[in-house]
Amino acid sequence: MRSRALMIGLLAVLAPAAALADIYQYTDKEGVLHFTSAPPAVAGAKLLFKGSGNAGAVRPGVIPFMPQDRDVARFNRYDDWIRQSATLYQIPEALVRAVMKVESDYDPRSVSVSGARGLMQLMPDTASSLQVRDIDDPRENIFGGVKLLRILANTFNGDLELTVAAYNAGPDAVMRHGGIPPYQQTRDYVVKVTGYYRRYRSIPDVAAASLALP
Repeated sequence: MRSRALMIGLLAVLAPAAALADIYQYTDKEGVLHFTSAPPAVAGAKLLFKGSGNAGAVRPGVIPFMPQDRDVARFNRYDDWIRQSATLYQIPEALVRAVMKVESDYDPRSVSVSGARGLMQLMPDTASSLQVRDIDDPRENIFGGVKLLRILANTFNGDLELTVAAYNAGPDAVMRHGGIPPYQQTRDYVVKVTGYYRRYRSIPDVAAASLALP
């Protein structure tokens, strides 16, 4: 039970931009590592992840950058890294592309209001937990995002919609609600990502498949 609790706690730390709570880490007297959203009254506790507060507000110190790259070539610019990461972590290439399309529209300069960055829109603390050394490096960002997808897919037994929902809202929210959380933003996100996933699987031309859904 402790190992499962630890894994759930770790997944909470790895949750992307939608995870709003502060996350603290501490080790108890028996040497068991804990993660909690409540400030623990124990020596040696440290703030591991600073929550983003109001998801609709710009996080202090963040300068948002909306996707602006309109060059059609961007859809094939990262093919090698997408394929390599998909193969390494055994995630469908079509799913990697679908997440990237919805998250950043293939623009590595993208920064969300909560501070998520790059092609796969990783939060800095999440990237660090995934051993991403340079969050702004497209290759590292892709590999970090696909690694997170692998962790989430394992957690939700390969369920596509739950994996996608957890990438957006965090695995704790999916577990708490027993399915896709009742957040309109997350539900819309799942529809968009799964829609592009089907397009990438059925349309060989990546650029054509990347066109906006009807």
